[in-house]
Amino acid sequence: MQFIAIDVETANPDMGSICQIGLAEFIDGEIVNEWVALVDPEDYFDEVNISIHGIGPQTIKGCPNILDLADRLRSALDGKVAVCHTHFDRIALGRAFGKYNLRPIATTWLDSARVVRRTWKDLAWRDYCLANVCRKIGYDFQHHDALEDAKAAGFVLLAALRESQKDIDYWLRRVNQPIDPKSSSSGLAIQRDGNPEGDFYGEILVFTGALELPRSEAADLAASIGYQVASGVTKRPHF
Repeated sequence: MQFIAIDVETANPDMGSICQIGLAEFIDGEIVNEWVALVDPEDYFDEVNISIHGIGPQTIKGCPNILDLADRLRSALDGKVAVCHTHFDRIALGRAFGKYNLRPIATTWLDSARVVRRTWKDLAWRDYCLANVCRKIGYDFQHHDALEDAKAAGFVLLAALRESQKDIDYWLRRVNQPIDPKSSSSGLAIQRDGNPEGDFYGEILVFTGALELPRSEAADLAASIGYQVASGVTKRPHF
């Protein structure tokens, strides 16, 4: 069993403004290699982001940008399973590569948060952020350091594999299915809390009419990128 856990920190609300990146390679449940780098995002630093991770303009002075690190990242991730907690790091890396018109990395992504939500019933709809899940499994780490967060995501996945008694191949398929596989696309009301790390967190969405996929699956997808999915139309929904 082999995978690479990855995490990034960003300079501002633009998910592509990566200022730190960390990788941890796991083989058979053990870390065999780790790497972390400060990155010049060639962008401004927001005070809110600085307050979270402590990285600012002076910290990254003289550091490489994503273009400089692209070959190193390809060498580590091409053809591998890349694990990140929520979609944030996957999207951030894609946007950072897009900023320099770089070809996307050919890796297979596995969202450990989606694994968690399908492994522990009490975390299916809330409290599945990295820090909370690590408290649940008893793993201590320094949050908002890219390498520390990457290693934490890796150990979260390992805990979920033990709990579920399933392997990575199973979870690569399972994460694309509804949290409750017995749910249907009937007219029953479906509600979801939005992922607080999603791009659309704070916005409310309602599905009406017929869909081309199970309503529960559509709700899961919307919630994963931040939407709060409401059960019906009121004055509150944005979409």
